[in-house]
Amino acid sequence: MKKRSRLFLSLIALVGLAGILNGCSSKETANETGDKVILVGTQNDYPPFAFADENNELTGYDIDVVKEIDKKLDGYSFEFVATPWDSMFLSLESNKIQAVADQVAKTKEREEKYLFTDESYFAAETVIVVKSGRTDINTIEDLEGKKVGALAGDSYTLLLEEHNKKAENDIILKYSESGTPSEILQDVQNGRIDAYVNDPIMIHTVLEKYDLDVEVVGQPLVQDDMGIVFKDEKQGEELKALVDPVLKQLKEDGTLAELSKKWTGGEYIPE
Repeated sequence: MKKRSRLFLSLIALVGLAGILNGCSSKETANETGDKVILVGTQNDYPPFAFADENNELTGYDIDVVKEIDKKLDGYSFEFVATPWDSMFLSLESNKIQAVADQVAKTKEREEKYLFTDESYFAAETVIVVKSGRTDINTIEDLEGKKVGALAGDSYTLLLEEHNKKAENDIILKYSESGTPSEILQDVQNGRIDAYVNDPIMIHTVLEKYDLDVEVVGQPLVQDDMGIVFKDEKQGEELKALVDPVLKQLKEDGTLAELSKKWTGGEYIPE
C-alpha cells in the first residue's frame, strides 16, 4: 500500500530533504516503498484550505485534493511541507518543494514564471472586509487613500498593486510581517488598518474561530481559478502531465464537488 502523505514540521528533516533534492538533480528522492517523493508546499494557517489541526497535522480542502491525486498516481508519494507564504515560491525555485497546493490563483505574471495545471480545482471570489458597521468602503476605489492589509506576492495583493498603477490616489498597502490572514483581520477589527481583501470562505472560517467584529462589504471584486503549481522545468512538466488528467477525472466524477462541500459548504468548482 502506498505510504500516506504526512506533514514534515521538523526543521532537521526539511534541511535534510532539501539537501538530498538539491544534490540529486538527475533523480528524485524515493521512500521505502520505492515511490518517488513529491514534496508539496502549503500554508498551515489558511483555513479551510490548508491548516494545522489539533494534532498539528495539515488538513483542509487543498490537502484532501492532493491526497486524492496521490491515491491515483502509482509510483509517487505526495508529502506536505508547511511553508510560509512569503517563502513559498522561493522554496519551489530552490527545489525544496516540487509543487504548491495553496489556493494559488492563475495570473498572467505567475504563468510566465511557473507551470500551472490546466485543470483548475477551485474557483475563489475576492471580497473586501472592514470593521463591522463601517459604511465608507464598498468598492476597490473606496480603498484609495486607506490602509489595507497585504501579504507580499499573493493574488489579492497583486490585484491592489495593479489598481495602484492606474489610480490617482494609491491604496496604502500595509504588508504583514506575521504572514497570516487571521492576524491581519485582527488588525482590521482593532483599527490598525482600514480593510483587508481576500477570499470570503477563508474569512468566514477565521471569523467562526476568533469571533472577530468585521464584515464583508460590497460585491466580489473578481473570481480566480486556482491551480497546482510546479517549477518550469523538465520535472515540473512531467508532474503537470501526470496531475492534469487526474484533476480532470476528480472533477468529472464529482470528487472535487464533494470535497468543496465538505470544507466550504458549497460547490466552488470551475467548469
